[in-house]
Amino acid sequence: MSRLWRDQIQVFLAPGRLDWVRLKCGLKPVQTDKVTVFFEPAANAPIWNSAVDELDKVLTEAARTEVSVILSNHFLRYATLPPQNEIASPEEVKSYAEFRMREVYAERVDSWELSISDWNPVDGAVCAAIPRELIMQLEQMASSHGCTIKVIEPYMASVYDRWQTHLKGEKIYLAVIETGRICIAITHHGKWQSIRNQRISHSAARDLLAALDQEVIWSGAKEAMEFVYLFAPEHPEMSLPQDSGWCIISLPAGKKPALAHYPSAPINHTELNQCPA
Repeated sequence: MSRLWRDQIQVFLAPGRLDWVRLKCGLKPVQTDKVTVFFEPAANAPIWNSAVDELDKVLTEAARTEVSVILSNHFLRYATLPPQNEIASPEEVKSYAEFRMREVYAERVDSWELSISDWNPVDGAVCAAIPRELIMQLEQMASSHGCTIKVIEPYMASVYDRWQTHLKGEKIYLAVIETGRICIAITHHGKWQSIRNQRISHSAARDLLAALDQEVIWSGAKEAMEFVYLFAPEHPEMSLPQDSGWCIISLPAGKKPALAHYPSAPINHTELNQCPA
């Protein structure tokens, strides 16, 4: 069957949830299913095992589809690649990324596959590390059902790429929050400055504010009011104190809605989305 006429399964894969939609093939694909499944991660197993098992059940009923996967930031590690004018070729960029990741994460890099954003010697790039075992499991599972993996994409990368043209300012703070994890990417004059990916220890709002304040301290400069672009579909009522020096700009932005398979809030946890003054 031609890939043009394959049904599509689009997936968000996280430790305790699986969000997926199915698009019926045609000149203009039509969404026919949208499902969210919650589950407990398996004990004494890689953090992604239960999610992959749930996806396997979905593909059992969806043979020969084309599968696109967005991976939760729980499964990923990131590092910025600062600008280097002398680095230009793909081979040099890959070596540079491996060096930077090893500098941060040591020998753990040996078990990861690296995914690098578009490299620019002037602006740098971001590198994401994905467990090689997870990629292999996804590819083998898809093959067993006659499916094709179209893309495996980090959650932060997906959000950044979708709304990049709407992110304005000399210094851009982009925060992506999901259940149990915060990821913050920062650019300054278009250059990648830092990216952090951390667990939520207290509440999403409280930990976001603490992380943003830490980033400002490390950078050495803060305006009276700073703006942070926030994509947190599981925390739709999130707010920060008015006197915190931070103002949230919520995504989606413009005419680009959130992708249907991005996670969303199952119930209203308003009390978890407020940061006390």
